[in-house]
Amino acid sequence: MTTEQTPQPGMPAAGSSQLALNDLAAVVQIIDIVSRRGAFEGTELTAIGALRTRFADFLKASTPKQEEPAAQMIEPKA
Repeated sequence: MTTEQTPQPGMPAAGSSQLALNDLAAVVQIIDIVSRRGAFEGTELTAIGALRTRFADFLKASTPKQEEPAAQMIEPKA
């Protein structure tokens, strides 16, 4: 008996070749981690930093904005 797994929100279906926002967020985190560990040479940092900025900006623009709760109207007491 096999069970099918439903993909989580923001994650592509199994076997899919599409990227999800979570994938791009992971790339940004990976760049941050390996740069802290000194994995890049100084001459590479400009290109890598520019790519990281593009990914981060895309994620920010693609993430739905959370709406602030509407101010509740208070009725004056009589």
